[in-house]
Amino acid sequence: MSGVDLRVSFLGKELAGPVIGASGTFGFGAEYAGMIDLRKLGGVSSKGITLIPKYGNEGERLLETPSGLMNSIGLQNPGVEHFIQHELPVMERLGTSIWANLGGGSIEDYEKGAELLNDTAVDFVELNISCPNVKQGGIAYGIKAESAKEVVSRVRSVCRKPLVVKLSPQAEDICQMAVACVEAGADALSLVNTFQACAIDLEKRRPVFDNVFAGLSGPAIRPIALRMVYQVCGAVNVPVVGLGGILTGRDALEFIMAGATAVQVGTSNFMDPTACERITDEIADWMQKNGVNSLEEIRGCARV
Repeated sequence: MSGVDLRVSFLGKELAGPVIGASGTFGFGAEYAGMIDLRKLGGVSSKGITLIPKYGNEGERLLETPSGLMNSIGLQNPGVEHFIQHELPVMERLGTSIWANLGGGSIEDYEKGAELLNDTAVDFVELNISCPNVKQGGIAYGIKAESAKEVVSRVRSVCRKPLVVKLSPQAEDICQMAVACVEAGADALSLVNTFQACAIDLEKRRPVFDNVFAGLSGPAIRPIALRMVYQVCGAVNVPVVGLGGILTGRDALEFIMAGATAVQVGTSNFMDPTACERITDEIADWMQKNGVNSLEEIRGCARV
């Protein structure tokens, strides 16, 4: 729109806009190519990939809740090498920045996965530290700051791409976690991942999900996610990408006014496949109506 500049400077690259398709909700981008103009987006974060292909969880995988969605997918994915050979070439033709969301069950898996991504067209590696540490009884790397610091440090030592660490809201202390990740070499942070939740099937008299607990996302978590983004933006001096229940342009602007450099949109894509483009347009409309020419003018303006 005339007079409105949606571009975002992020770790040395210029993004076309502040809205990025969130991992796990946007496939590898091509699935949405016929419905929206991906060139207007700030990027696409890939389906979470791991060094070794994963089939994912058995049983129920999705459950709609009031203003939210629970998922227990289990990181089903084709593996890093398959991603590089098959999905990545398609993403290169989308006309937007490429974020490779990388998970792992061990530090060695993370390291090897990051190394494989070095000589590719991936723009950013988004490190998912919400994955269970198989050597520590399944406790996620993103719970304890010392565990996160170790995995981020090890990945940083081999990763030549800009490194964005995706934080879990289950962290013992979200600000301490953010600082630890930055000290370990994170170039930027994204938050939040899903909240751990539970649902019971009354007729079967057992948990809905085989793993008992599942991840909750959607508008229900947005105020809590916004609080955590606000806190983290005050604790670190690196770019922060905010996500969690963003449904409208106004929702996205709240995160930007809290200090976020950009936002990711996830669950909304299931409700409205055009959500990322629509939210981008709604941001531009608000800016035009309120005499804001650049997002820089309002980024962090709500901080007190």
